[in-house]
Amino acid sequence: ELMESFTRVFVHSVSDSFYPVPQEAIGVGSAFEGWSPGDWDGVYRVLVPLNPPPGHAFHLELNSTGQVAARTFSVRVELVCMCKREQLGEKLLCLLHHSQEELQHKQERSLHETLCTGSYLDVEKTSRWFRDLVRCSWLHVPQSYSRHLVFQPCSRSCRFELSRGQKSLMVEMLFGVCQGDSDIFVVSQTTEAQKGGSSIFVSSQSTKANFPASTAWVETSAVAEVKFFWHIARQVLCESLHLKCLQVFTRILRGTGFSSSTWKTVVMHVLTTVPLSWWSRREFVRRLWDIMAYLRRCLKSKRLEHLVVGNKRFPEVISLPPAMRGVKPPNLFEHLARDPAAHREAMKAY
Repeated sequence: ELMESFTRVFVHSVSDSFYPVPQEAIGVGSAFEGWSPGDWDGVYRVLVPLNPPPGHAFHLELNSTGQVAARTFSVRVELVCMCKREQLGEKLLCLLHHSQEELQHKQERSLHETLCTGSYLDVEKTSRWFRDLVRCSWLHVPQSYSRHLVFQPCSRSCRFELSRGQKSLMVEMLFGVCQGDSDIFVVSQTTEAQKGGSSIFVSSQSTKANFPASTAWVETSAVAEVKFFWHIARQVLCESLHLKCLQVFTRILRGTGFSSSTWKTVVMHVLTTVPLSWWSRREFVRRLWDIMAYLRRCLKSKRLEHLVVGNKRFPEVISLPPAMRGVKPPNLFEHLARDPAAHREAMKAY
């Protein structure tokens, strides 16, 4: 409800400007997938897609090289002609074809002059603008009358604590740009991946030479993963059984050497290989064994494939960039293949 209220105010606030246009927020991470790992940090994260303002277009350019599941992009901002739209009675001037005098007279500034470094959308500048947008919007949402909002320091997202009396929760609003019409985004900051709670794409690689770090946006499959869980919940006989399995492995077996991210990936793979009609309450123990058996096979072969990238079993109702389905799946256990000692330790932990 809070995000819906914010979105309505956001759209109104930027309607006559050349700032990005926030879209409906999407909850990401375990909190919105229906489960919570033992190492969950208690932060509710939402991704706010940004559309280009009138007269602008976003183009994604790959920065990093290497595995598909470890990539960053730059968002190049291009100006596009708006003369036809102006002829139809719209108020905004064409940034390409009107004189600087006309633009300055109307105080019209392109996105290049406000939130970009060079021709590329700057994450940190966008974060400051977005935080100011939230601050200005807060008094215009109904929740402000009953709750208290305090911002937390963060250079690549908008993070705040929301409280009412003794109860509070932490919210982090990420912002990102969609890859085409897919459920894959480039976002301002990684979410639960650093804490072991998600298989969000994380890049530890450097960007292209001469590209400031503040123009690097991280590729993520977080939205696709949330939609995967929603898709499964609509089909399994016991809609929460797979989540109970995740709870068992990430809470009871916490500290045994396998991260929440590993358990989540394994469980999601088993959901695409074991018929969903078999996920009934009386089959609970068998499904636990299926998950353990799948993990053992992955450990022995030193290969755990990424769930989304290159997975031919991934539901087609979830939209992916065409190239993402056809590539060789990245190996999330590559470190075990490279390091015999780490592999022995993993087998011992199993």
